[in-house]
Amino acid sequence: MRTLFTYIMVFPRRSAFVLVALLIAGIAEGLSLTALLPLLSIAVGESGDSGIGKFMEKALQNIGVEPTLDTILIIIVGGMFFKGLVLLVANRQVGYTVAHVATALRLDLIEALLASRWQYYLRQPVGSLANSVATEAYRAANGFEHSVNVLALAIQVLVYAIVALFISWQATLASLIIGVFLFVALHRLVSATRRAGTKQTHLLRNLLTYLSDVLSSVKSLKAMARDNVADAILHEQTQQLEKATRREVMNRAALTALQEPILAALTASGLYLALVVWELSLPEVMVMVFLLTRILGLLNKTQRRYQQLAVQESAYWALRKAAEDARAAAENTTGILEPTLQKGIILQHVKFNYGHKTIFRDLNIEIPINSFTAVMGSSGVGKSTLLDLLCGLTEPQSGEVQIDGISLHDIHLRQWRHMIGYVSQDTILLHDTVMNNILVGEPALTAADAERALRQAGAWDFVNTLPEGLQTVVGERGGLLSGGQRQRIAIARALAHNPSFLILDEPTSALDPESEQTICETLQRLSKSLTIIAVSHQPAVINAADRVFILSNGVAEPLSLGIQHSITTE
Repeated sequence: MRTLFTYIMVFPRRSAFVLVALLIAGIAEGLSLTALLPLLSIAVGESGDSGIGKFMEKALQNIGVEPTLDTILIIIVGGMFFKGLVLLVANRQVGYTVAHVATALRLDLIEALLASRWQYYLRQPVGSLANSVATEAYRAANGFEHSVNVLALAIQVLVYAIVALFISWQATLASLIIGVFLFVALHRLVSATRRAGTKQTHLLRNLLTYLSDVLSSVKSLKAMARDNVADAILHEQTQQLEKATRREVMNRAALTALQEPILAALTASGLYLALVVWELSLPEVMVMVFLLTRILGLLNKTQRRYQQLAVQESAYWALRKAAEDARAAAENTTGILEPTLQKGIILQHVKFNYGHKTIFRDLNIEIPINSFTAVMGSSGVGKSTLLDLLCGLTEPQSGEVQIDGISLHDIHLRQWRHMIGYVSQDTILLHDTVMNNILVGEPALTAADAERALRQAGAWDFVNTLPEGLQTVVGERGGLLSGGQRQRIAIARALAHNPSFLILDEPTSALDPESEQTICETLQRLSKSLTIIAVSHQPAVINAADRVFILSNGVAEPLSLGIQHSITTE
């Protein structure tokens, strides 16, 4: 029930609209049902001596309507039509709300993840996030639909019970007690279904996480004939998911199978009690049998819907927890000052640790504007960490990163990042056109910006030779292009929004000498109007840079021109 009330609290306006519509539909149905008793009395030739029958006849007479056969039939049919119209409006709103719930949950998770700290984001499996955005959001939205149906059926049960109470409170009370007993007796099947649904959510996350990792490295696995190992693990996880789905299906089928015969036995018992024990008139018995059968049937439907809600609710809670965890790990963005880059960047006495491992103990680097700075060092000394500090993706334990003499901690972080162009070590292109890979959906950028960025990156000539120019699809991860071409498009992407500071992480590590030389010449040309820092161990990049720092033992030492020249000529 917690999930049921949570949906109402999270989406109060939409839930309130649906509940009011369902209540109106229930009242309309109740009023039409009260006309059944005088109708049956007229049909069998008996006088209406029941309380509700007399009440209905008197109510009709008070509004100037004679309770004849045709009048009562019109009331019944009209009430049902009105109920159907209201339910149409309510169900349409339910459909809209289901789509809204899925969208709201997806956006909430995505926004929370993108606003989280970089170190937190790195620990999140990509497959798990994809599963949350796609599968879990859809299942959680279906859970809202099931919760609304539970409420709708509960309202119908209430309406039928009120009408039945006027005819025979004893029979109604007995039926409700029996229905509740049945509900409780079969609740174990609902609980088992909930456990199966929770298991499905967990297994789907694991399966898609592993599948995502396997697909990203399938080429190397196939090349070593080790793809069968991955296939075996995926096969085992898929079989476990199948078992959980089987348990869910079995519990759902068992609930339906047990409800039908029990309902038939209860109906027969109610008919016997109404005729023999309580000695009701035939019209009253007929109405009571109809009402009580409907009540018990609706209770059964309510339980089945609640069982379906139990299957889906684990997805909602898993998605909600993922978003809450991401919000708890939100970046600290307290800075409000507008950034400028007119003097340069200074890292001053920076200390940074990963747990007990010291990365920087006293890091001091100065990066003048319109210069090309290269940083080199062995693996694990903190080259990528240095770039993270410059982007504000992580903060030092002590010391400062200053932009034009102002601490990065006091600067509006998002505005500073908008001044940065970033080229990562792994050049990952979208399976899309060249232009979309450069603009990446930024509405403020145009095809002219893409062309300018390609020219700056020295990539315009080769793009023009492609079959469809800017509209050429580059393939999965840019596989239809060479390594140098992919890297230049990545640089063009970083330049598209006219940044002031260009950051590159190993920009030529996977390139042939000719492509590497082209990239280095491009960077030298760009450094006349941009501030550039590149992490690299490649001699060509070191030779192209204006100044070089080597990271070692938690500090940065500048390289003299003589040493720099000896490195590049070895």
